Amino acid sequence: MNWMAWTVPTASFFTTIVLILIAMTVWELKSPSIERKGFLPLLTTRGDRLFIGLLGSAYIHLAFVGFTSMAVWIATIISLLWMGIVMRWG
Repeated sequence: MNWMAWTVPTASFFTTIVLILIAMTVWELKSPSIERKGFLPLLTTRGDRLFIGLLGSAYIHLAFVGFTSMAVWIATIISLLWMGIVMRWG
């Protein structure tokens, strides 16, 4: 594992993603999701909304790093809000 610089934030990020994927898999096995229409312009399942939310969160962080000098934790808070909105009403 010397090829990767495993800092605490990097390890925390990947650990969180793995835990989310495990939790979503268990949830899907216990209660299969059905497609539904929210504010997103397509029918989505929980897994679809998770993917869209994670992708949007990545873009939010990239925008913060690229266009502002504000702290990255602000982008993290906005991303958590985005994920909550997409998972609930997307």
